Amino acid sequence: MTSLWLDTAGLFITDPLIPESRYDAVVVGAGITGLSSALLLARSGMKVAVLEARTVGAGTTGHTTAKLSLLQGTVLSALRRQYPQKVVTAYVEANREGQAWLLRFLAERGVPFQQRDAYTYSVTDGGSERVAAELTVAKAAGLDVEEGVDTELPFATRRTIALRGQAQFNPMDVLGALAGDFRDHGGVLVQGARVRNVKTGAGAAVETDAGTIHADLVVLATGVPILDRGLYFAKLKASQSYAAALRLPASAPIPSGMYLSAETPGRSLRSYPAAAGELLVVGGNGHQVGREPSPRRRLDELLDWARFHFPGAEVTHSWSGEDYRATNLMPFIGKLPRGGGKIFFATGYNKWGMSNSIAAALDLSAQILGGNLHWARTIRRRVTSPAGAAAAITLNADVAKTLVVSWAKAELAAPESARTVPAEGEGTVVRKDRRPVAVSTVEGATCRLSAVCTHLGGLVSWNDAEQSWDCPLHGSRFSASGEVLQGPATKNLPAAEN
Repeated sequence: MTSLWLDTAGLFITDPLIPESRYDAVVVGAGITGLSSALLLARSGMKVAVLEARTVGAGTTGHTTAKLSLLQGTVLSALRRQYPQKVVTAYVEANREGQAWLLRFLAERGVPFQQRDAYTYSVTDGGSERVAAELTVAKAAGLDVEEGVDTELPFATRRTIALRGQAQFNPMDVLGALAGDFRDHGGVLVQGARVRNVKTGAGAAVETDAGTIHADLVVLATGVPILDRGLYFAKLKASQSYAAALRLPASAPIPSGMYLSAETPGRSLRSYPAAAGELLVVGGNGHQVGREPSPRRRLDELLDWARFHFPGAEVTHSWSGEDYRATNLMPFIGKLPRGGGKIFFATGYNKWGMSNSIAAALDLSAQILGGNLHWARTIRRRVTSPAGAAAAITLNADVAKTLVVSWAKAELAAPESARTVPAEGEGTVVRKDRRPVAVSTVEGATCRLSAVCTHLGGLVSWNDAEQSWDCPLHGSRFSASGEVLQGPATKNLPAAEN
């Protein structure tokens, strides 16, 4: 599976990592949060390095549907059930400022984007009620949302609301522009350098698999923090959803707006003006990472839905993306606990990272440089509601249960033998003595790895869509050969022999 965006991405120049080099700031992660934060700090005159474990955009940014919208499905009404209206309004203002900054930047740099109207629609009575609630909260937050609008969708809807003048783009175009501006301001961008740990004292020592570098401060822009200080992995729910690009018959119209359903499973639609002709991008059908018996079936359901409503559609790309939702629904942005005031982070965008990431970068740079953002103060001073606290308790109780159940299943797994060779594209967990072993065959190569996640000891499960090993506890994901792909884990799955 290859993301449309990564398939069309150009190569990024990589600087060497020089061990024991020193910087004013080191940013970990080269997605949109990391590169925009690094650019803002570099523009202030700081000496900044960005460290990316794989390649620019390889994480969440390169696997999004890339909608830049203040109408975000039913996010605002969900927030309103936990927070006062002033906190919801502050969230909207954060996203509004993030959206405005990014659109100005793209216009200045000549980066293509398309202005589109955003829609939240329903197809059931329950969804209709959720859309009505979203309309009420959105208007109270100052958004000029319209009701009773017509859609271009090839199926009937119960209730639809719209917000005009939002935007969409290819996220790799955005990352390319951010990286270019960052380099123009003296920034250093290192790909293929995985950060393993950050130690703080007089400064911060950033330990990577290619050596240690030093900085006055560190920004973690890694989706979920790769350091366990503050236990944010226990405050976030890792979800995986699916997307596909489809080429429609020449006579078939493609909806020009950006659409998102109010129901579960979610359905997202947008267009993309590819060089070879306009494509339809659909998304949705999400689930918690590592909990789905067959992720491939989830993807197939989404593709079947798209083909049913858009007859003759041809799939050109399909992919999945991982994102994190805070149990209290609001992004976390600020200083990491027990970091000596030298480690900053941002996480929990709840699938709306295009505007939230820039808002986070603006907030982080303001905290570091002494700026003052009124909406950021309001968000940081929020108090977690009883519902948010209950959600955290429920999530972690579920994690504990999953850990026990998965290890119990491993005890009953078949013993490994010389005949344990899965078919192409398949993986299974077996026993070697009392140790769980993850065995898979991909592109003719059979790999035998420890099935124990290197983060906190969860047992990984096979993802038959992405051909990866996924941890059901906190969302760490590993390639078939054991390389860390995403999540809080920083160490690869070792070979079973080790």
